[in-house]
Amino acid sequence: MQYKYTVLTNTTIGAFMSQLDGNIVLIALPTITRSLNATAFEALWVLMGYILMTAVLLLAFGRLADMYGKVRLYNLGFAVFTIGSGLCSLSVNGGMLVFFRLVQGVGAALIWANNAAILTDAFPPNERGRAIGVNLVAGISGSVIGLILGGILTVALGWQSIFWINLPIGAFATFWAYKRLRELGTVRHERIDLPGNVLFAGGLTAFLVGLTLGALSGYTLVDVALMGAGLLMVGGFVYVELHSRTPLMDLTLFKIRAFSAGIFSNFLASIARSGVSLVLTIYFQGVLIYDAFKAGLALIPFAVAFVSLGPLSGYLSDKYGPRFFTTTGLSISTAGLIGLALIPANVSYTVLALLMILVGAGGGMFVAPNISSIMSSAPVTRRGVASGMSATLVTTGALLSLSISFAVLATSISNKVLQAIFAGLQLPSGATPSMDLFIAPMHTIFWIMAIMSLIAIVPSALRGRGVGVVVNQKQEVREQVA
Repeated sequence: MQYKYTVLTNTTIGAFMSQLDGNIVLIALPTITRSLNATAFEALWVLMGYILMTAVLLLAFGRLADMYGKVRLYNLGFAVFTIGSGLCSLSVNGGMLVFFRLVQGVGAALIWANNAAILTDAFPPNERGRAIGVNLVAGISGSVIGLILGGILTVALGWQSIFWINLPIGAFATFWAYKRLRELGTVRHERIDLPGNVLFAGGLTAFLVGLTLGALSGYTLVDVALMGAGLLMVGGFVYVELHSRTPLMDLTLFKIRAFSAGIFSNFLASIARSGVSLVLTIYFQGVLIYDAFKAGLALIPFAVAFVSLGPLSGYLSDKYGPRFFTTTGLSISTAGLIGLALIPANVSYTVLALLMILVGAGGGMFVAPNISSIMSSAPVTRRGVASGMSATLVTTGALLSLSISFAVLATSISNKVLQAIFAGLQLPSGATPSMDLFIAPMHTIFWIMAIMSLIAIVPSALRGRGVGVVVNQKQEVREQVA
């Protein structure tokens, strides 16, 4: 009884740190761009590099967790994340910050590849949704605090201070995890799928670099070749996984209906929501010229709505199953995104806040039951890989969301104006007023996100009533008795 709450508390700190760091960096992005004289491309990759490193390593770390223990890798993740945070604060230009964010991303990948799996091992099936909901709430609470704290620190102490906040928390959590957490799951020794790792990491990186660079250059032959090579490598990755004895991504898990429905709906929902904060941050700081603190306050309705629904939907899904809550949550989010796609240039903040609440509340209602459904449907011995697969597709969706948002903006706005908007500066003389310039591509982005959210409803509604979950829970009970 005491141990499971120790696990919940420690993994909650991990979720809190990563979400805090994400929104602190987001809200400070215009200030970072100005201070380091970074380009709009570098500014975008300060966000994307961290997520990319997380995405390409999650599957490998999930496999290593099943081989060598989830807790061991989780503890290492805390240490790497904390060291990476300190290095980020020492950056003197945009390229250096992007590199150190990659280091931070390695630590985040180690944490996220094992977070849900460690929780799942520690809690009985009828309490997992609630535990994941609490974990989610703490993470999103970190994002709310990040919006406010990031604005305060950036204005008062400079952008470097946003990374200092991770150092004491990370040092404490690293020591505590090392001393208190223990391995509960099973360990199985397998080979590392090196070809799969190389193809997935190389393919995703090449495609995203080509997509974002091409948005600035008009998609030259080199950019298109990068994107094409990336897609070919991803296709090669799928082929390798289907024929490998020890695949990086266990595609046989997709035969479980609840697992595949949860994974695909999560991927599409991630595309639908991950770019919202970036677009609104640019809108508040680059178009309305808010400072970091005021922009953070303006984004709070989205995060508060998300955090308010997480624990309740997780708790209720333990009793009544996940399908109603996930499908309803996605429907609410879709309605909010359609509203954002229709707002006029002179929209009042009240209307904007109400739409952010809809998007956030729907997301909060969806995430906890969906993660619980994914993890409970996976066999006990494959939960490390299942957790890695789930987190990989979520982070890949986030990367696509950010890349698509940037591509729409960059192909609609000149490079000089885009640079000024990203840095929160006045537009160059003779440029079109920023509100008129920004509103059309913003509408396009939100329409794309609304469509993704609408499509995500389909697999969510078809996930079934949890028969596969029940089967795996009975298997788990038998294994625990044995």
